[in-house]
Amino acid sequence: MKTTNKVELNGFIGMEPEVKTLTNGSKLMRFSLATSEDYKNKEGEWVKNTTWHNVVMWNKTAEKAEGSLKKGLRVAVTGRLINRSYTDKQGNKRTSFEILATTFELTAVA
Repeated sequence: MKTTNKVELNGFIGMEPEVKTLTNGSKLMRFSLATSEDYKNKEGEWVKNTTWHNVVMWNKTAEKAEGSLKKGLRVAVTGRLINRSYTDKQGNKRTSFEILATTFELTAVA
């Protein structure tokens, strides 16, 4: 049975993308992406629920995005969900979730 790990997000870039070139020549881009949904609560008031996502891009995707992605722009990304386990400075085991974006497209603000 085939399984799929595919993520599609459309949101606003929350920080200026950080670009690094590693010693082996690989390029890495990181940025936060905000998605939100509006709903009415029990009192009938509109509430905006914002979720922040950590997005990473590698090599050709990062190179292509480097000149065009900026804080505040709306962008659609497609990729897959990855998780990493690590130990923080206090010795606690942590898990982080990131979107490994393989494609992106600037989108118009509606």
